[in-house]
Amino acid sequence: MKFTPAKLNSFLFFKLPSAFLCGVRTKAIDENQCVVSVKHRWINQNPFNSMYFAVQAMAAELSTGALVMMHIKKSGRAISMLVANNKGSFTKKATGRITFTCNDGHLITDAIEKTLATGEGQTFWMKSIGTDEKGDQVSVMEFEWTIRVKK
Repeated sequence: MKFTPAKLNSFLFFKLPSAFLCGVRTKAIDENQCVVSVKHRWINQNPFNSMYFAVQAMAAELSTGALVMMHIKKSGRAISMLVANNKGSFTKKATGRITFTCNDGHLITDAIEKTLATGEGQTFWMKSIGTDEKGDQVSVMEFEWTIRVKK
């Protein structure tokens, strides 16, 4: 699969339907950056009239995970990936369209090279920053990814 926003959004529909139904959509992806957005709507709200934290986490995780998937595909090897840990900070009420941007694509290549060379699993943290339509930061989500060569 070529990694384009349209292909990733189709992937969401079939493999992560809850994210798709909540409105999570990939807007842009390249080797270093992935941009994902989601709009505050009735289906993804919390009782405080803002976006539910788990919806923000889905969008933020996709912005990091899509980069990991892209780099694994580029390696041509069978490598598994899994989230080991995550952290989140919420600094402002999430209303309107929230855009999550991850600029950590450069971290993946080194981890893939190490796991291929040693056969041992590797872990690395990736950060996604969520901003509203005014450009104000609403949340920061970090995900610890673990990768290893499949046996």
